[in-house]
Amino acid sequence: MADDTTDTKSSNQMWGGRFASGPDAIMEEINASIGFDKKLFAQDIRGSIAHATMLAHQGIISAEDKDKIVHGLNTILSEIESGNFEFSRQLEDIHMNVEARLATLIGPAAGRLHTARSRNDQVALDFRLWVKEELQKTEQMLTGLIAAFLDRAEEHAESVMPGFTHLQTAQPVTFGHHCMAYVEMFGRDRSRVRHAIEHLDESPIGAAALAGTGYPIDRHMTAKALGFREPTRNSIDTVSDRDFAIEFLSIAAIAGMHLSRLAEEIVIWSTPQFGFVRLSDAFSTGSSIMPQKKNPDAAELVRAKTGRINGSLVALLTIMKGLPLAYSKDMQEDKEQVFDAAESLELAIAAMTGMVRDMTVNTARMKAAAGSGYSTATDLADWLVREAGLPFRDAHHVTGRAVALAESKGCDLAELPLSDLQAIHPDITDKVYDVLTVEASVASRKSFGGTAPSEVRRQIAFWRARN
Repeated sequence: MADDTTDTKSSNQMWGGRFASGPDAIMEEINASIGFDKKLFAQDIRGSIAHATMLAHQGIISAEDKDKIVHGLNTILSEIESGNFEFSRQLEDIHMNVEARLATLIGPAAGRLHTARSRNDQVALDFRLWVKEELQKTEQMLTGLIAAFLDRAEEHAESVMPGFTHLQTAQPVTFGHHCMAYVEMFGRDRSRVRHAIEHLDESPIGAAALAGTGYPIDRHMTAKALGFREPTRNSIDTVSDRDFAIEFLSIAAIAGMHLSRLAEEIVIWSTPQFGFVRLSDAFSTGSSIMPQKKNPDAAELVRAKTGRINGSLVALLTIMKGLPLAYSKDMQEDKEQVFDAAESLELAIAAMTGMVRDMTVNTARMKAAAGSGYSTATDLADWLVREAGLPFRDAHHVTGRAVALAESKGCDLAELPLSDLQAIHPDITDKVYDVLTVEASVASRKSFGGTAPSEVRRQIAFWRARN
């Protein structure tokens, strides 16, 4: 039989080098969250100050203890902000780190802070406050991105470019109109952010572990002090809810998808084959081997960030999908997903706002491309309906024949002789040429929300008034 020393050595080898001290080391590693939840220090201290103030107001703790607690917490806040606070993994999380330091600073009074609350409602409060502040920041950043697009749209309300479906030339539009499409997208994102703030604007503190508390607390007082609309209404749901975090990630994923679509267009537009836009060196890099290349790396990285954000959303949905009520330790895995997605989204919005303002638009190249692919064919069909009285399906057939003839001759529709057009349909007159230019095409699209410069300017004015 092996002696005890051999058994211990063998056991330690099973745990591996990183966990040489055995199960205790593994438990510490898997249980500790201070490595990431220290990001919540300001929210944790803010919540504790509000809680202590309410406890004193309700006569649950003395005013003297409250003053000591508040002073101690403000001291800790200063220590953390100045980089003079030593976080301990043995204390697991931000809550215990702060509480332990508070005990060192003010003595027994620190123990009264945790009266009528649990780490369950404490972490729910901290995280909800953090997400609310991040949503408010996202709202401001989206407003800045929308403003950048409004400026470019106004600058290019009359700049003609090809509109695409299936990435094939479809009809002429203006670059201003194209920019306004992104204004609408990011406007919806901002609206979702505002709704999310409204949804989470309830204070969790006071729900305690899951059943509330027997102390005569005033949850409305703490809710008001912390800037919430009202307290939550069910203590079980309060400590087990992470909808606010999932909703943030959902919003981030949708906004990231919009940013990625824009990034893809910038990547395509900046190729020599398109040449629609050019990014400055501030948002591009060169090749290590090909000196002629200029790579739109910032746009490509924005496109890639979307994958990280989507992964965070799926991860948190998966974490939460099988949890019975109320709190489970699984929920500790929520924060890293949200923190990472928030960082990715902030960076992507900032980079895209910079690129939108930075890029040089080649209007001549866009206009030349706008006339390719027989993009005014629909205008010919509309003219036949309007001027020759043809049903649209008949006009569509006539136009198709005209396009086929132009293709066979290697020319544009506007370059076909009138005699050729009249051979296809005798009611075509020389007035048809007035609608076969790209400028005439975009000018005619005056329907509400259309690409006509006058309509683009109307929509710009609408968005400037609400931005």
